Amino acid sequence: MTFSRRKTALGLSAGVAILALTVAGCSSSDDPEPSTSATGGAMESTSPDANAEPVTLTLATFNTPGYNSIEQPDADYEFDLIQEYMDANPNVTITYDRKAESGDARTNFFAKLGPGGLADVEMVEVDWMPEVMQYSDLLADLTDPSLDGRWLDSKVADATDKDGRLIGAGTDVGPQAVCYRSSLFEEAGMASDPAGVADLLDGDWANFFDVGQQYFDATGKAFFDSTGGIWQGMINQIDPAYEDADSGDIIALDNPEVKAAYDQLTAASKDQSTHLGQWSEDWFAGMQNDAFAVMLCPPWMLGVISGSAADATDWNIANVYPNGGGNWGGSWLTVPENGANVDEAKKLADWLTAPEQQAKAFANAGTYPSQPAAYEDPLVASASNAFFNDAATGTIFADRAQAVLPSPYKGTYYFQVNTAITDALTRVDDGTDAPDASWDKAVTDINNIG
Repeated sequence: MTFSRRKTALGLSAGVAILALTVAGCSSSDDPEPSTSATGGAMESTSPDANAEPVTLTLATFNTPGYNSIEQPDADYEFDLIQEYMDANPNVTITYDRKAESGDARTNFFAKLGPGGLADVEMVEVDWMPEVMQYSDLLADLTDPSLDGRWLDSKVADATDKDGRLIGAGTDVGPQAVCYRSSLFEEAGMASDPAGVADLLDGDWANFFDVGQQYFDATGKAFFDSTGGIWQGMINQIDPAYEDADSGDIIALDNPEVKAAYDQLTAASKDQSTHLGQWSEDWFAGMQNDAFAVMLCPPWMLGVISGSAADATDWNIANVYPNGGGNWGGSWLTVPENGANVDEAKKLADWLTAPEQQAKAFANAGTYPSQPAAYEDPLVASASNAFFNDAATGTIFADRAQAVLPSPYKGTYYFQVNTAITDALTRVDDGTDAPDASWDKAVTDINNIG
């Protein structure tokens, strides 16, 4: 791969608009200022490298990975992982630069990858990791036999390039379950306990929509929260979906699975959708006012629901997901190959992504670990959520995480193609266009990309 071609591709990717749906995917509406930093000095060491040469490491993340309370000043973080690392390594000072949104981090990452200027350790997000893999030779190889078995197989597969180099140390994942309102299921005469709802929804998307139609027929009410949320779940199971991983060509219009999913969702949305835009004010209000019965929910979505429906007492979580498994969210730590402190940066990335630290990050911020050993840590295994009627979130999402398949390829044009299709779904959902007419407009938009 020549640098001239890489530079051109990076320039294109840096200019791609970040879809609000994806940016919000792992983000909190209460995020603080876009960038904060913290440094700390050395304290008494338990490290054998106590007399090592002083080094300053820069760590760049986004959203709320759970490393340090600067991420959420109003939150009560139990653990300060940044300070803990510096305490154990008195020669190391960490400067923590944290962006409020992954979109800001993505633009910065692709603008500086190669030319230089990135942090010693850079976090990258699931939706742009496939594109990052095109430039894996610019990132340090983190392969180490001692790390074999640390992560979920899917987490390793998504960060391993064609030459077998591991270029990302997995942090969290976003395994999806189904959050639901038990009182609304009762109103429809359906099972309403978590096990019963899981049995009811166990199967493929056709079964999910069949149950939704039964719900609508019984109540006359919308079943799911938004077409945008359901589309996110469906498209993340199609691999490849929009682009060919080898050529980079857009294949969305030639991929029968994409059109089939679109047709299936638009057919169901007529009765089953709220016809509300995801992340709209009415959508947030719908969590409180009985506007819908179910929504797809990764761990980070639980805070969105509880924060929007404080007076609701019947939210619960079913340990199930259409087609078995789905992931929305998650990240890796990468080390730029041309960084000033590559070896020390690898040590930090290694330590932060060990099961013990990821369990602490989960306790801090609810970021669900990608390390199966962490699922046995009491901080994770015993976790429950009082708002969701004491649902055993630690074990539910452990099951969901182990059902997740590798993420589909999402290349340079993913956000543009996805925007064209979600816009088409919105036009159908709000009654502006019929499904076929709206799809034809999406075809025009997609053909004009590039």
